[in-house]
Amino acid sequence: MEALLNEWLWQEEYWLPPGISWQDIEMKEDEGRFPLPRDLIYTLPLAFTFIALRYVFERLIAVPFSKHLGVKDRIQIRAASLPKLETFYKQKNRQPSQIEVVSLGKQCGVSQRNIQTWFRHRRNQDRPSNTKKFCEASWRFVFYLMSFTAGLGSLINTPWFWDHRECWRGYPKQPVAEAHYWYYILEMGFYLSLLLSVSVDVKRKDFKEQVIHHIATIFLIGFSYCANYVRVGTLVMLVHDSSDFLLESAKMLHYAGWTRTCDSLFVVFSLVFLVTRLVVFPGRVVQTTLVVSLEFFQPFFGYYFFNALLLVLQALHIFWAYLILRMVYKFVFLGKVERDERSDEESEVDDEEEEPEGEGDGCSWQQRKGTINSKLASLADNCVLNNLTNQRNINSRLPKAR
Repeated sequence: MEALLNEWLWQEEYWLPPGISWQDIEMKEDEGRFPLPRDLIYTLPLAFTFIALRYVFERLIAVPFSKHLGVKDRIQIRAASLPKLETFYKQKNRQPSQIEVVSLGKQCGVSQRNIQTWFRHRRNQDRPSNTKKFCEASWRFVFYLMSFTAGLGSLINTPWFWDHRECWRGYPKQPVAEAHYWYYILEMGFYLSLLLSVSVDVKRKDFKEQVIHHIATIFLIGFSYCANYVRVGTLVMLVHDSSDFLLESAKMLHYAGWTRTCDSLFVVFSLVFLVTRLVVFPGRVVQTTLVVSLEFFQPFFGYYFFNALLLVLQALHIFWAYLILRMVYKFVFLGKVERDERSDEESEVDDEEEEPEGEGDGCSWQQRKGTINSKLASLADNCVLNNLTNQRNINSRLPKAR
């Protein structure tokens, strides 16, 4: 089995430029560490370690910190116990059509309005609390901040951080520093933990895009390590970490109700994201892998595969940039960021089910209050008109009665 795997998977034309064999890149102990595929085996137990650390972190640090910042959970009305509706909700559809509502009403002997109300309350029960979302954001914030700080510290003095041609000089026989080895292992282990826990995490509007992003990132990190694209790979990870911790910190402030601080931090995040993901990443990183690298070797399978993964990430960057620009438009013309268009809106939730949250919903409450007042005024007018009409009818009947 091992011989078959070595013969098929580790063929030199997949991983190395033409004319270079595995013997050509062997290193002695005094020459440094060369990345080996077996090193990535440690990322799987590391992923489970991250999941365990997250469990401890959320309960011992994130939950008390959320209470300190004033995170408040919505008051949820629990749906009544109706076994037939519960079975339909779990096995068929969380949002039944009108025909299904009529059928369920006949089966349960309940009105259509009560059926719709039950499903709305049942969906609200499954919505994650603000405390849970705060804990998830705080865990990612801590990792991204530490990863970005450590990554920048390990790369700022390297020659390829300033001159991207140095990423390919001497390729593929390039030793990997111990700090960059751990940078790779920890990043891949963390994204594996995110992928393993995606079923229990908060499901957001861009859930599918997030899963694609995690899978593409894991393949990108794993393949670039095996093909010794470590130098350019460290730049890719640093570019992504530079804006991720800003997004998670803005989410934390949003859940705590610190609207003004959240909006200010969101503007900073938007600028950093748009510059790093739409300018630096394609203009510097992708450009050096697509164009500059060809000055040092001829294209091979690894060249095409690695660049294809980078282009998948770039397509996701454009999608998220579109959502962020929509939020910037709302911030400029409406005066505040109403909702995280990128990834903070839970899927399968109706807009009318949203409840007031923190100090940032004052505007929506004023709008609701104005609507209620207008309806009350209309109702009062109708009552006055009805009274006048009734009085006129009574007066017209008086002569006949006399």
